[in-house]
Amino acid sequence: MPLINVKVIEGVFSEEQKAEIVRRLTDAMVAVEGENMRSLTLVIVEDVKSGSWGVGGRPLTTEAVKAVAAGQVPG
Repeated sequence: MPLINVKVIEGVFSEEQKAEIVRRLTDAMVAVEGENMRSLTLVIVEDVKSGSWGVGGRPLTTEAVKAVAAGQVPG
């Protein structure tokens, strides 16, 4: 039974986007493992509190991720 665990910073993705993540990752696994495994493919999308994960030694916040998504370089 495949398990895909995706961690995202809270407030970045909408519920609709999270549902799309689940659908697309399931489809990707099924493309590899076969359609019979769809019902056994588990995808978990976990929200991580803003600032509770870091990149390059700096905490990463919801605002910083949204700035990057908008094409801005966070300060």
